[in-house]
Formats: sequence, C-alpha cells, structure tokens
Amino acid sequence: MTDRMDDEIIGEFLLTARSLAEYRAMFALTEDDLRGRVLDCPGGAAGFTGEIAELGVSAVAVDPFYALPAKQVCETALADTDRGNAWSATHGEMYLWDWYDGDPEVHRRIRHDAVRRFGADLEAHPDRYVAAGLPALPFPDNDFDLVLSSHLLFTYADRLDTDFHLAALAELARVSRGEVRVYPLLDHSGAALPDLLASLRAALAQRGIRTELRETVAYEFQSGARDMLVLRSASAEES
Repeated sequence: MTDRMDDEIIGEFLLTARSLAEYRAMFALTEDDLRGRVLDCPGGAAGFTGEIAELGVSAVAVDPFYALPAKQVCETALADTDRGNAWSATHGEMYLWDWYDGDPEVHRRIRHDAVRRFGADLEAHPDRYVAAGLPALPFPDNDFDLVLSSHLLFTYADRLDTDFHLAALAELARVSRGEVRVYPLLDHSGAALPDLLASLRAALAQRGIRTELRETVAYEFQSGARDMLVLRSASAEES
C-alpha cells in the first residue's frame, strides 16, 4: 500500500462524522462566529448542525448523501468512520493524535457519537439537511452569515480538478454574506498543494473574492494541516 488512501479500502469519498468540539478547533470558531445562519457544506454525518442548533443557531447542512434514507446514511457513516479510523491508526506517522489523547479509540468513539447525534437530529429536524452538493447549491445569494467546508476541497484534489475547486469556492462565497472557511488545505495523503492554492486565490481575486490564510493550530490531526482558507466576497465586504 502507498502512503495515500487506497480507493479499494477507503472508497472514492469518505462520509465523515465530526463533533462540534472538532469543528470549533479546526475552524477556530468563537462564540461570536456561531450566531445567525450557518451552513456546513458538505455536512456529511457530522453532529455539528444539531449541536449548534441547540445553541440557538439557524443551522443548515448540505450533502448529496442526504438523498439516501436516513438509516442508510448513518450506517454508511459508521462503516466509513471505522475504515478511516483503522487506516489512520495504521499510518500513525501521518497524524498527530494529541487532540484525541493519543488514542485512536478516542477518535473512533468521538466520531461514532457524532453519527448518533447526527442521526437523531436528522430524524427530528429533516429540514436542516438539504440533499445537494457543490458546485451548485439551492440557496439564494448572501443567505448565510458563516459557511464552513471541510475535508472535500483540497482533500480530494486527485479526483476534483481545478475547475471544480474554483466553481465550488465561488459558489460557497456566493451564498455567504460573511466568511467562508475551508479546512484542511492538504490532500488526503498529507501533501501540500501550493500551486493549486495559488491559482485558485488568483482566480478568486479576479472575481472580487478576497482570500486569506489563517493558522488554526488548535486542531492538527493530519500532520501539517495548520491552515485554513478564508473567503469573503465583495458583497460581503459591503454588508
């Protein structure tokens, strides 16, 4: 096996599940950030949407997987969580386990709990979960105060080309009246993507979308994944 995720073991895309605590850390979220209307895209089977809704946030998650029956989504997420966890544990040199107390089983337990939270919220509040995907979202312009996107863009740069990345980032900026935060900026093998990142930032600037890199050292599971990309459109700057 190479040091990149083997499609025969991991699959084309993992349906991942993360907690609010993980989101807070990897996106450097403050209490002020979690106000108004928030979009998670792609949401996967994260417990995040339900957890912040309990805090009074108007939360929406979007993912193509939501077109499937809820039970199937949860079963897929649990299976993908276990496969991803097993792969990470056997490639420990590529990961920093400090956030999970140095224990892959803690990582697995947190992710399973996130799936359970997700499943319960999906059943109770299906309106929060929209079956759609990048690069075309069914929301009006400037609809969200904050947009978060993790572990799709850049992560799967080997199968999502530059045009897809540009269209997806522009779409995320379109539906945001505040910031778009994207994390991580490495591919799934841990490789940095400086050429892709530079070309995207230049193309976005031509569209009037300002970008910056911010360090998010509170969460570094994938070794070297310390930065997030932040987007803010011209219309958001004016609001």
